[in-house]
Order: sequence, then structure tokens, then C-alpha cells
Amino acid sequence: MKKIIGILLILVALFLGYLGIRGFNESSSSVKLLGIEITAQDSEGKERAYIKLGLGVVLFIGGIYLTGQKKG
Repeated sequence: MKKIIGILLILVALFLGYLGIRGFNESSSSVKLLGIEITAQDSEGKERAYIKLGLGVVLFIGGIYLTGQKKG
């Protein structure tokens, strides 16, 4: 049972990591106009992306721990 929960944690962690990286990439954009580059950043979006990445790392470590435990 622990291995199944561990695998589920790893899958959720990978999904959160994907969402975090995607959110981090989408939190800033730039436009080049007449030789001047204008950038806009969403700091709240970056914070959410970091939180998702952090949760993903914690869940991944927990999943690895659960799948690596021996019965008994």
C-alpha cells in the first residue's frame, strides 16, 4: 500500500513541477518596440510558481521515501 501512495505522490509531484515551471515561464513577457525592449513581470505569479515547485520537491522526496521502504 505504501508503494502505491509513493507512486501517486511522485506523479503529483511531477505534475506540480510542470505547473510550476510553466507558471514561472508565463509570469514575464517582453515586447521589443522601436529598438527598446519592454518587459513586464508578475511577481505574484512567480511566487505561486515557486510554491508549486517547492511542494513538488517535497512530495517527490516523500514518494521516493515511501517507495524505497522495505516491508516489515
